[in-house]
Amino acid sequence: MVLANEHFQAAIIANGSFPENEAAQKILRQVQHIVCCDGAFDKAMAHGYTPTAIVGDCDSMKSEDLQLYADLIHPDKSEAYNDLQKALKYCIQLGLDHIALLGCDGLRDDHFIANISIMATYSERLDLVMLTNNGIFHVIHHTAQLEATPGQQVSIFCKDENLPLTFHGLKYPVTKRCFKYFWEGSLNEVAETPFTIETHGSGTVLVYFPF
Repeated sequence: MVLANEHFQAAIIANGSFPENEAAQKILRQVQHIVCCDGAFDKAMAHGYTPTAIVGDCDSMKSEDLQLYADLIHPDKSEAYNDLQKALKYCIQLGLDHIALLGCDGLRDDHFIANISIMATYSERLDLVMLTNNGIFHVIHHTAQLEATPGQQVSIFCKDENLPLTFHGLKYPVTKRCFKYFWEGSLNEVAETPFTIETHGSGTVLVYFPF
């Protein structure tokens, strides 16, 4: 699922369900920068991870934590961006561009959809992967070969209905097809590895692998 050999520069922990799967835990153990949205601070600490930076308006943090971790806090009171965007903007300031996004389900479906959209938008300048407790989202903008075990389920979502796609190595291949509806590329299966998503042009394509 295109994670085994990846070395992330940073992990962002948002205030959703804390990542319990081994892939996410491995990233948190190895990554140099753990950027925590302020609402997720207590969850990160409870799981044994002290962030290297805390970003947000910090209204939800305890007063004693605000004092104890003052050197790690980067307040951002902006109402134009949500906490995930604020954390991504902080990573950009540090020059970090290969980032794992964790805890982004927001514990609300509307938050989750918004965060997936944010990932797609920021992926135009950053290399982002989102892990939930159920699977992994990748974003591609050009033709890409992806590694996955044959039989692995995969869903492909294209937000540009004028971008033709060709699938090679999937159970249900398509050739130069534009997806009018967002769901049309979902619920496919890997037939051979690596498989290829060929983009006949540039655009934004989300690729999801369930665990």
